[in-house]
Amino acid sequence: MILLSFDTEEFDVPREHGVDYPVEEGMKVSIYGTAKILDCLKKNGVRATFFCTTTFAENAPEIMHRIIEEGHEVAAHGCDHWSPKAADVFNSKKRLEQLTGKVIKGYRQPRMFPVSDSDIAKAGYSYNSSLNPAFIPGRYMHLTAPRKYFIKEDVLQIPASVTPLLRFPLFWLAYHNLPAAIYRALAYYTLKHDGYFVTYFHPWEFFPLAKHPELKMPFIIRNQSGEGMVKRLNALISMFKEKDIPFITYSEFTASKMTELNKQQK
Repeated sequence: MILLSFDTEEFDVPREHGVDYPVEEGMKVSIYGTAKILDCLKKNGVRATFFCTTTFAENAPEIMHRIIEEGHEVAAHGCDHWSPKAADVFNSKKRLEQLTGKVIKGYRQPRMFPVSDSDIAKAGYSYNSSLNPAFIPGRYMHLTAPRKYFIKEDVLQIPASVTPLLRFPLFWLAYHNLPAAIYRALAYYTLKHDGYFVTYFHPWEFFPLAKHPELKMPFIIRNQSGEGMVKRLNALISMFKEKDIPFITYSEFTASKMTELNKQQK
């Protein structure tokens, strides 16, 4: 099973590099990238989960409509991506449900930073996907965290996939910078070992960042951005489809695993 997801937020990365970047401009970048992603998913006939901030959802109604109409899942990704607050766990779920008319079952904290497990449970989420169980200098130090899914406070925790050996992270940044064939081989190896594969990208990766030096994006971020990432996403999906591996949403994965775990406890 492939759990493909996108952290669908207002593009704020330039602010991390000292660039005064308005939310309005960040939204244009993210809307452009999300459209590219949706085109790729539609072309390949697969579904994904879109973890959306309320800022994005409120400012991109046509894209949100398309996400839902084309059969994808909407999950919560907080409210303001740049300055998340503890209450966002509750507020983002409520607001996204108002905007979409759908029950929001999952949450991912902005930048996959720590989030209160008790708040996740109190808010009524079925799953939480806020863990990258790897060591990434300056960002994550989770080498002792579970590598595969687990339950905490009656909520299914779905970490991003890392390789069984060495816990090499297989999220978006790796696909930008590894030779594409090596990344796909590692992804398939991890899938065969674990029985499923979890990864995530961002809409702004599908915008031609290399053409905008004023944004001061580091090479590792702008590398392969725009059409390069469209091609890489298409190749990743095509590889799994050729092997008849199904793509499912995070809520579908959660329902199946919770059913299995409940049967084991009886």
